[in-house]
Amino acid sequence: MQPDRSVQAPGGSAYGTHYAAWRADPRGWWEKAAERIDWHRRWDQVFTPESGPWGAWFAGAEMNTAVNYLDRHVAAGAGARTALIWDSPVSGQVRHISYQELLDRTARFAGALAALGVRRGDRVVIYMPMVPEAAVAMLACARIGAIHSVVFGGFAAPELAARIEDARPTVIVCASCGIEPGRVVAYKPLLDQALALATHQPAACVILQRPMLEAALLLGRDHDFEAVTAAAAPADPVMVAATDPLYILYTSGTTGKPKGIVRDNGGHAVALANSIATIYGLQAGDVMWTASDVGWVVGHSYIVYAPLLAGLTSVMYEGKPVGTPDAGAFWRVIAQHKVKLLFTAPTALRAIKQQDPQGAHVARHDISSLEALFLAGERCDPPTATWIGGLLGRPVVDHWWQTETGWAITAGFRGYGLFASKPGSGGRPCPGHDLQVLDDHGAVQPAGTQGHLAVRLPLPPGCAPTLWQDDAGFSRAYLEDFPGWYRTGDGGMIDADGDVWVMGRTDDIINVAGHRLSTGAMEEVLASHADVAECAVVGAHDEIKGQAPLGLVVLKSGVTRDHDAIAAELVGLVRERIGPVAALRRVLVVARLPKTRSGKILRASIRRMADGQAANAPATIEDPAVLGEIAAALGKGQT
Repeated sequence: MQPDRSVQAPGGSAYGTHYAAWRADPRGWWEKAAERIDWHRRWDQVFTPESGPWGAWFAGAEMNTAVNYLDRHVAAGAGARTALIWDSPVSGQVRHISYQELLDRTARFAGALAALGVRRGDRVVIYMPMVPEAAVAMLACARIGAIHSVVFGGFAAPELAARIEDARPTVIVCASCGIEPGRVVAYKPLLDQALALATHQPAACVILQRPMLEAALLLGRDHDFEAVTAAAAPADPVMVAATDPLYILYTSGTTGKPKGIVRDNGGHAVALANSIATIYGLQAGDVMWTASDVGWVVGHSYIVYAPLLAGLTSVMYEGKPVGTPDAGAFWRVIAQHKVKLLFTAPTALRAIKQQDPQGAHVARHDISSLEALFLAGERCDPPTATWIGGLLGRPVVDHWWQTETGWAITAGFRGYGLFASKPGSGGRPCPGHDLQVLDDHGAVQPAGTQGHLAVRLPLPPGCAPTLWQDDAGFSRAYLEDFPGWYRTGDGGMIDADGDVWVMGRTDDIINVAGHRLSTGAMEEVLASHADVAECAVVGAHDEIKGQAPLGLVVLKSGVTRDHDAIAAELVGLVRERIGPVAALRRVLVVARLPKTRSGKILRASIRRMADGQAANAPATIEDPAVLGEIAAALGKGQT
């Protein structure tokens, strides 16, 4: 689909026409969207509401994901087109992999998995860094109808063990190591520790040996990745039901037990193909760079699957936004590979902004190929969105989605002519999502009212149909609080124009003396201060008011002013912008904020420490030492 340039601003009729068409005939709308996919057998029913916790899409259809993502492009004569560009500043390598080469590697590794006993419906755990072999392993599983479960590379052994226990893989695919700036992280010892903890044992482990640190292999269990690939006969694709699982991706659960989010084959392909055309406005041959990791849902959807499905060239980046080698790394990648669309997290932009607030590095690179910047993973504060938009002179689209949904709930739509978001907004609901704001009793609220963001059932194709072997757990987690709705767990509001404002998890809406206040709104104010690089606001226990907001701020590089003076200015700024009701009295200046490896701020950990509770380092934390730094700052009690 060619991007519709007839409408350039919010409120345009092209988006409204398409959304209204979906509302008028949801099943017919998705049936038409499904024409983008090659089916071995068409569906008996577009949607079956009686299946699973909330229904299933394309029941009776058969297809193969890998065929749609690789074989059909080669068959159409596009085998020489670059499928993946692997750019690894941490190892000093850049590789261009064509669709033909990726198909050949995938088919052979699929044959290797089959020779090791993997069959349709079996699980394969993939524990890999950002290397092309991770994508090969994912696609190889899809080729033979196996279910992959990618675990973020470098996860601690107990967390890996928990995922192995739940998925019960036939084979585990692992790399010998990952590479971080200044250090090499050994993966194989973590795998060995995890298997020592787990009761389930795989039939085999396949190890990609990286030259930076080769691993010792256990005779009889461990196999060399390249050796088994070279020895294998290419595997033919296995057709699976559209409703069969493609992958399991584990996300944190409130009970401490990881939740295995399931993604099906058919609905996933339909949703992603539709999103590339409508949300991102890209066509075959365009270069898309999603600066994430294959261990997260964004990496699944928009490094590996969606770009290849649409015949794009996808950049896989093994590096950081700063430090590999400097704050100009992103602009170098865009210039070198002629990236048309960049998709990243706001955290990356704030890291760049802290190191290069004037954007001097941008001028050193030719980024003329770049047409748009898309953001997700967390809400982008308006100052950062405004800063990067002014620096790049390109539309900035902050869109909102979740591991559970697999693609965007809200967005701006390049394919429909609806471009940049209002700074701080997540855009408009995607066709397929009847998004509303509910009060605590499940009643739909009018425009401008804050509450629980929820999607009326059924969910669109591509969203999780269930949790792995736990339909009841899916219902408890997402469907029971508001019957007839999917509870997103995020709070926010929809304004009079239809733009959606996601203000954070519903447990980040704090109650101060009976007033419901958004910590996200306070973060916006703090982030607007000239000296602040990034910030977090949480609700801390207060004997009088129930909760009181606590602000933590990281200052921009080079700021040497008195911290108490800055904190006082920030308190005054919140009072000025929001009013005394905000009751922000305490702001701490810290060197850094605790974050997950994917860049999300661990607000719950900060809140527990502020309340005097222990905050054990979660498995996803980037650096556990930062929790001690925050505890020390809380103890000093700057105001």
